[in-house]
Amino acid sequence: MNASTIGIIVHLLIEVLLIVRVMTRPHRDPASRIAWISVIAALPFLGMLIYLLFGETNIGRRRIQRMKQVIQQMPAVAAVCPEDANNARTEVPERFQHLFRTGQSINGFDVVGGNSASLMADSNATIESMVSDIDIATNHVHLLFYIWLPDHNGLKIVEALKRAAARGVTCRAMADDLGSRTMVHSQHWKDMQNAGVHVARALPIGNPLLRPFHGRIDLRNHRKILVIDGRVTYCGSQNCADPEFLVKAKFAPWVDAVLRFEGPIVRQNQHLFATDWMSYADEDIDDLLRSPIAAPDSGFPAQVIGTGPTVRYSAMPEVFASLFHAARHELTISTPYYVPNETMQNSLCAAARRGVKTTIIFPAKNDSWIVAGASRSYYPELLEAGVEVYEYVGGLLHTKSLTLDGEMTLIGSANMDRRSFDLNYENNILFYDPEMTNKVRARQQEYLSQARPVTRETVESWSLARRLFNNTLATLGPIL
Repeated sequence: MNASTIGIIVHLLIEVLLIVRVMTRPHRDPASRIAWISVIAALPFLGMLIYLLFGETNIGRRRIQRMKQVIQQMPAVAAVCPEDANNARTEVPERFQHLFRTGQSINGFDVVGGNSASLMADSNATIESMVSDIDIATNHVHLLFYIWLPDHNGLKIVEALKRAAARGVTCRAMADDLGSRTMVHSQHWKDMQNAGVHVARALPIGNPLLRPFHGRIDLRNHRKILVIDGRVTYCGSQNCADPEFLVKAKFAPWVDAVLRFEGPIVRQNQHLFATDWMSYADEDIDDLLRSPIAAPDSGFPAQVIGTGPTVRYSAMPEVFASLFHAARHELTISTPYYVPNETMQNSLCAAARRGVKTTIIFPAKNDSWIVAGASRSYYPELLEAGVEVYEYVGGLLHTKSLTLDGEMTLIGSANMDRRSFDLNYENNILFYDPEMTNKVRARQQEYLSQARPVTRETVESWSLARRLFNNTLATLGPIL
C-alpha cells in the first residue's frame, strides 16, 4: 500500500469521524446537520477545517467553568418581594402571561411591575441622555457594548465616564474584544484606566492563531447595557457610536431605537451585566444585587431576557415563536437580519394566515450581503402567507423591535438570525404596556413611511440566477 493510498484512507477516516460527530452533537437541528455534512463532503480538507473552526458552539472550557462558577455564587435573581411579583403577574392579561413564563424559563427572571420608560428620539439623543445620566451618577455606572467606536458619540461616553470616576463614582466599562477592537486598542481605553475607570474585554481573542484551539473566535457578546446607580437602565439596538458609523459608512445612517427604563427591571439588567463582568474581571460585585427593592405604586410589568451560547439552547427562537403565536390582531416587526429556523418561519406565516395584520420591515441595503440574500429567500413564502414585507430606504434599519396587538413590546439586541440564536450573547426587554407599545409602534410606522413594499410581482420578476443565489445562501444559513 503506497503513501497516496494511505493518505486517502486517513482522509476518509477523518471525514467519517467528523460526520459521525456532526450527527451525534446535541442541540443541532436536521437542517444544520445536513448543511455541515454537505460542506465536509463537498470540500475535501477545506470543509473539515471549516467545521473544526466554526462547526461547534464552544467558548472554551475555562470560560464555561468560570461562568458556571460566577452564576452559582450569585444571589437569587428575585428583585422584588413575592407580593410585588404576584401583583405584576396579575397586571398582565391571561393571554399574555405564558410569554413571561417563557422568558422566566431562560434566566429565572420573573416579570416585575412598577416600571416606566421613555423612547429616545434618535441615536444622538440616546447618547446625550446617557451622558446626562452618567453625569448625575452618585454610586456606580455599568456599561457594556458590542461595538464602541472612538468617534464623536463614542468619545462623549468616554469623557462622561472619566468625569464620573474623577468625582468618586465607581465606573465599570466592558466591550466586546472583537466588535470594539478599535476602542480597546486605542489610547482612549488607557486614558479611562488612568482616570480610574475599571475596564474589561468580553470574550478576549488573544492570539488569533491559537484562539480556535480554545473556542470559536466568532462567538461574541452582542449586548448593549447601561446601568446607572441601579435606578436607570437602557435597552435597545444601538451600539456606542455615531449613526454615520464610519467603519461601515456606505450603509449609513444606522437607524436604531433605544428605551430608557426606571424601576425594578433595572435590577435584572444589572444581573446580566454582573454575570458578564465577573466572568472576565477579577472582581465580585454580588453585593449590588443583594439590596432589596420595592416596586413603585404604578408602572408596567416587564422582564429581561438574556440569551447566549451558554444559556438554554433555542431560547430566543422560542421567544419569537411564542410572540408570533400569541398575536390576535396585529404583529409588527423590524429587524436587519432574518435567517429564521423552520419553526419561526412557520409561526410568522401562520399569524398572517389566521388574519393577523403581520408586517415585517427589513433594510433595503444590508451591511451583510450574505444575510441579505438569505433573508430575501424567505420573501416568497412570507408574501404567499399574507405577511406584508417592506424594505426601509432611509439608511440601515438596525432596530430590533416587535409590537404585539398594540399592547406588548420586545426590544433589545437580538436579531432574527442564526448568529443571534446560537453564537451571540444578547439582551432584550419584554413588557406589557399599551401606552409605551403605541409609542414604539409609532416609531415602526415612521420606518414604514420610509420603506417600499415588496410585492409578489417584485419577487416573481427576480431572475433565476438571483433566486438560486438567495436560496443557496439560505440553505447554508445553519452554518453561516
